[in-house]
Amino acid sequence: MTGEYQHSLDSKGRLFMPAKLREELGAVFFITISMDRCLCAYSSESWDALSEKVNSMPYVKQRRMRPLFARAARCELDSQGRVLIPQSLRDYAGFTKNVTVVGCNNHAELWDSDAWQSVFEQETTPENIAAVMEELEF
Repeated sequence: MTGEYQHSLDSKGRLFMPAKLREELGAVFFITISMDRCLCAYSSESWDALSEKVNSMPYVKQRRMRPLFARAARCELDSQGRVLIPQSLRDYAGFTKNVTVVGCNNHAELWDSDAWQSVFEQETTPENIAAVMEELEF
């Protein structure tokens, strides 16, 4: 998934998902917490792959994944292309009104727009981009 999209939560906590990402996420997808105080949206296929990886881990390590699954929400789009973000997830990510949806390879990230702007500024320095390219051996 790629791209950056600006949207707003409506009064009921629904977020319009960009058409390009809706195609990639599919009719049913999962949203959960991440380590970055944003939310991650996974297609059913990506969610299943994540679940399989967790199942293959030793039980002690699986237990550390509990918050990820406890906060996960199975989501479906309404007829207008919106998804209801549960209140607990909105609180976790600090959503107020403006949300930036970012394509991030095999998933999408949903950020409070102010928080995303700060992260984006930190991550798009020439030094950081050079380090990423070196890591990828480009």
